[in-house]
Amino acid sequence: MQPPSEPRLDAAMAVDVGRRAHQEDAVICDCPLGAELGLVVLADGMGGYRCGDVAGRIVLTEVFSELKLRSAELASSAADVPAALRRAAEGANACLHAYVDESPGAAGMGATLVAGVLRGRTLHWISVGDSPLYLFRDGALLRLNEDHSFGSVMRAMVEEGRMDAEAAARHPERTSLISVLSGGPVAHVDCPRVPFRLEDGDVLVFASDGLLHLDEAEIRRVLRAHAAAPAAGIADALMRAVAALDDPEQDNVSLAVVRIGPARTGGGPARRVAPESRAGSRAESRAEAPVGAVPALTGQAGPTG
Repeated sequence: MQPPSEPRLDAAMAVDVGRRAHQEDAVICDCPLGAELGLVVLADGMGGYRCGDVAGRIVLTEVFSELKLRSAELASSAADVPAALRRAAEGANACLHAYVDESPGAAGMGATLVAGVLRGRTLHWISVGDSPLYLFRDGALLRLNEDHSFGSVMRAMVEEGRMDAEAAARHPERTSLISVLSGGPVAHVDCPRVPFRLEDGDVLVFASDGLLHLDEAEIRRVLRAHAAAPAAGIADALMRAVAALDDPEQDNVSLAVVRIGPARTGGGPARRVAPESRAGSRAESRAEAPVGAVPALTGQAGPTG
């Protein structure tokens, strides 16, 4: 029996400044047709005018350049992709530290990170912060990565009966980050050792938290309505849904959409993604040492910009 062919990657990016004065998001998607490897890197800067945008660009540039430099190595089946992702994040964190050392006025700057390496039918990722990575498969939407915000802590408290759901939804600190790249030790890093197995028809959405002005039910509705569209059509539909909110507080929005192989046809019921695919990764991710080789800086993680 012949081995299955490698999937074709169809990818697209979209960005919008929203209602903010300037763009602090940065995203790059490198998924060439026929290439053995696909790379996606997205950073959402924080720290205010002329700091958040710099932080986002530093993290994007450092992580992408490190992964691109090692692309031939990463394409090898023997490559330790999680270790490469961690090195790239550590390098970006060190650059932020150096920048703040040289520019004290930039103290407090930082950025979230979500980056993915697609190799064959597998996905490795690293994320720090609240920028989501979604999988859409057969009509079902699943967030693959962890949410490093107080909102996730509050949701857990609600599930445990220790907090009222309405109070959690309205809490002013719900969007504040509990982990971020800022040049100091990083509290939480999501970087599973075991890759996630992809299937033809899967759609991945890497996004900044500006997309989360849409609730997940609406994101799922948009993806279902455009399930057969190319990646560019899906990205456009998501951005139009955000624009339709006409939210005066709309944050910057950036996203990268990657479709794996051809779209599925047929109208069968949505299948659940096997929970062990995610749960095992969570436990392993938490057990690993966090990124933190850089001396600590003054200041705490705060709201994204």
